[in-house]
Amino acid sequence: MKLIIQIPCYNEEATLGVALDALPRSVPGVDMVEWLVVDDGSTDRTAEVAREHGVDHVVRFRANRGLASAFMAGLDACVIRGADIIVNTDADNQYNAGDIPALIAPILRGEAEIVVGARPINEIQHWSMLKKLLQRAGSWVVRMASRTNVPDAPSGFRAMTRDAALRLNVFGEYTYTLETIIQAGRKNMAITSVPVRTEMRGLEAKASIVAASSAWGSAASVSPDTARRAVSARSGSAV
Repeated sequence: MKLIIQIPCYNEEATLGVALDALPRSVPGVDMVEWLVVDDGSTDRTAEVAREHGVDHVVRFRANRGLASAFMAGLDACVIRGADIIVNTDADNQYNAGDIPALIAPILRGEAEIVVGARPINEIQHWSMLKKLLQRAGSWVVRMASRTNVPDAPSGFRAMTRDAALRLNVFGEYTYTLETIIQAGRKNMAITSVPVRTEMRGLEAKASIVAASSAWGSAASVSPDTARRAVSARSGSAV
């Protein structure tokens, strides 16, 4: 069984090396661990830093396409390279890579197709009360729209099976976190959460700030016609 850990990046030269140094090369329950970086049109040395730190696969865009496109390109690349399980994490090192075994454990036990890492929101001292409220509001909207019970919908630290990756499509340009949970719920995919730790060095949860404002738009956008168009477009794209 192969696990690929993917990191979407845009101008992350300063922090990517630290994040990569923390990633595991072996995880209980899997036979092989590989790393994949998606360089979303960076103008700095992001791709070079990735290679210097031993990244197995680097996917590069010539121009910036946005986080959602980088995320989906990463999933496609991981599937092509034979991943059975995919873990997505951030280049800013906000997530604790030591929690990856716990993140994939429900998948290994056959209990889930997607696992979202739930951060200890109340314990994050450098978050303002406004950010915490936005995170809660966004997560509540996503729970209602998806009929799931994911407590931290904006979290980008997540694991999924190969089959789950093939069934997901993202229609927005910036964030994938909310939309993929809504899709998973509507497609009756098994999704759960596990508690994860955060690193103080990480940036202040970029996705959380847009959670409340974008959640309703994400919920409304996933219509059957839109999904069919997205599947057709994705099947004709190259990574």
